[in-house]
Amino acid sequence: MKHNECPPSKQIRKKLRLENYDYRSPGAYFVTICTQGHQPILGKIFNQNVELTWKGKIVHDLWEEIPQHFSIVKLDEFVVMPNHVHGIIWIVEQNTSMPHPQEKFSSLNPQIGSLGVIVRSFKSAVTRKVNQNSHTPGVRFWQRSFHDHILRNDNDLDHHRKYILENPIRWKLDEYYR
Repeated sequence: MKHNECPPSKQIRKKLRLENYDYRSPGAYFVTICTQGHQPILGKIFNQNVELTWKGKIVHDLWEEIPQHFSIVKLDEFVVMPNHVHGIIWIVEQNTSMPHPQEKFSSLNPQIGSLGVIVRSFKSAVTRKVNQNSHTPGVRFWQRSFHDHILRNDNDLDHHRKYILENPIRWKLDEYYR
């Protein structure tokens, strides 16, 4: 899956997570989260810079609040694009309050402190706030799931930081650019 791709939205879905990997493990994770239907509702690109809509500002602000809700998280580079968010989330320590079963990434078995729980909580908070402000309860805001990449070394980290920072410049090359 390319960086600018979101998880497939069809009923037949391939597994998106690394089998037998504990997504609570300390380390850096690159994530991409897309709006429902890839709708460009978060902002527009002007002169290779992102100008956020009020919905995009909510996304930006709630992203920055993630460490307030998860003390095990530090944020790195991120960008809110017209129809998606790219960011690097660091899990800086493993939650030791539970045994360490392998991450199943199932809504039936969420693992406290896992990347999935962190992203799911962020997506829920954004959806709730946007729907409250729009008076549209129950409307889907995000596409199901998200894309992740475990950053394995400094070169990988540097590559993804650069990708995030340059994303607005490449907007017209995005397959979902409208």
